[in-house]
Amino acid sequence: MTMATAVKTRPFLLGLTGSIGMGKSTTAGLFRELGVPVHDADAVVHAIYAGEGVAPVEAAFPGVTVDGRIDRVKLGARVLHDAEAMKRLEAIVHPLVRQREQRFLEEARLDDAPLAVLDIPLLYETGAEKRVQAVVVVSAPQAVQRARVLARPGMTEEKFRAILDKQMPDSEKRRRADYVIDTGSSVEATSKDVAELVRRLTAAQE
Repeated sequence: MTMATAVKTRPFLLGLTGSIGMGKSTTAGLFRELGVPVHDADAVVHAIYAGEGVAPVEAAFPGVTVDGRIDRVKLGARVLHDAEAMKRLEAIVHPLVRQREQRFLEEARLDDAPLAVLDIPLLYETGAEKRVQAVVVVSAPQAVQRARVLARPGMTEEKFRAILDKQMPDSEKRRRADYVIDTGSSVEATSKDVAELVRRLTAAQE
């Protein structure tokens, strides 16, 4: 784990990212266990697809709504291999995600939280590093990543490759990161690294 110089402001905004199968969700959970507020962009998208995003997404991609919510499988089939369709979807969803993110940050400020995490899968790909004060990248060996991803229900080599094609290479993410946490060994080891990072960043805000 590498360390960067923290800036005294509350909350200190830490971006959390990593390629598919690198252990980002587990790492986000470790931050939460330590009492750090975490904004999960993926979870927010799920909520939007059951709420305010249903009407505009259905209007743009007719037939992707099932039982009053956006069916991610149907939607994915429409956009995964269509760059223009993906751009149209992002133009709808990203502003809605940002609205919820702003509410999250306001709550963190009101709570006087010393540290808050923005969990953003495509952080570098979307330029979201500009919205945070530091970035932590979770990383694991390629063999570990591949085994984790292909163990997921419904995952195929083709889907895995298509997802990787949309993501910045892990090596480049690690190069850009302020902090790198290795998730390739054990949850216990990752937990220790997360706890140390939280301790240092929190102490810097006192």
